[in-house]
Amino acid sequence: MASTPTTTPVAAPAARAWRVVLERIETDLLDGTLQPGDRLPPERELAATLGVGRSSVREALRVLEVMGLIRTGTGSGPTSGAIIIATPRGGMSALLRLQVAAQGFPLDDVVSTRLVLESAVVHALATDPARSTDAAHAVVDAMDADDLTPSEFLALDAQLHLALAEASGNVVIAAMMAGLRTAIESYVQQGAARIRDWEAAAARLRREHHAILDAVDAGDAGLARELVHDHITGYYAQAGLARPAD
Repeated sequence: MASTPTTTPVAAPAARAWRVVLERIETDLLDGTLQPGDRLPPERELAATLGVGRSSVREALRVLEVMGLIRTGTGSGPTSGAIIIATPRGGMSALLRLQVAAQGFPLDDVVSTRLVLESAVVHALATDPARSTDAAHAVVDAMDADDLTPSEFLALDAQLHLALAEASGNVVIAAMMAGLRTAIESYVQQGAARIRDWEAAAARLRREHHAILDAVDAGDAGLARELVHDHITGYYAQAGLARPAD
């Protein structure tokens, strides 16, 4: 029987709508409201219950599936939709709690932590040619589409940085980046609203993404670290936010 996350329908801004779904399901997983074997309601019902669009529901479910907490099926009938296949325990529980707690972290601390983690990520990738950046390249290619809304572009941006962390092979850094993903996307989405010429900003971000991957693929760890540092702090500054200490 489908279990509906416990919430009151409240319309959410498009820029953070998928996080409303993710946070609600995560909370219900952590407190035991949802258990393995429970089926989530259909996308349409979840969207109506949580006051978001169906695309936001799909994005949240995709994240939960990548984390190994649900499995989704296509078509219709008893095997369609999303089923809970795992309860967060140990490290996964800590990861989800980090993601929830990260909403209250000071912005400067989140950005400073990104600088440390992502510098380590690109260094690891650049110095180990056995590590594949294929997933990151696929996201960058998707970001090159010229019909993306700012919200869609920045959701892909968050996925790119997570894909790089996962490719690094450091499971702790990957888990920390996943836990901080909501906080990171929250501030970059808010920052987008402060940028007057979004198209020019998006073009610059695309160039920076390609340059970072080129440096990583060329094995130039020093350049990759410099580029990712400038990429993170540059957006932070362009959005009119205080620059964190290096």
